[in-house]
Amino acid sequence: MNEVLYVYTAAGSLEVARRLVQGAVQERLAAGGQVVGPAESAFWHEGSFGTGQEWQVVLRSSAGAYPELESYLRKHHEWSNPEIVALPVVAGSRPYLQWVRGVTETAGEGG
Repeated sequence: MNEVLYVYTAAGSLEVARRLVQGAVQERLAAGGQVVGPAESAFWHEGSFGTGQEWQVVLRSSAGAYPELESYLRKHHEWSNPEIVALPVVAGSRPYLQWVRGVTETAGEGG
C-alpha cells in the first residue's frame, strides 16, 4: 500500500508558501495543500536566536511521491535548510486516502 503522508514545511512569506503549494500540486507531488499563517516563530539559526513570522505549508502526499516532493521543495525553497517533515496518516476515510494516492501515483508527470 502506498502510505498517505502529511508533509510540512514553512516559508518566510505568503508568496513563497503559495508558490510551493501550487507547484507541488500542479506536479502531482501532492494531491492538495494549504497555507496557514502567519505564525510567530522562535528559532536558532547559525548560532543565533531569532524570531519572526512564517507561513506553514501542509501538503497531502504519499510515500511513493515523497522523494520527488522533498526534492521539489528543496529546489524551490528560499531557505538553504528548510524544515521538511512527513508524518504518516494512520487512519482516514477510504475515499479520501484513495484520492491522495491516486493523484500522486503520477508524480512528476505534470498532468
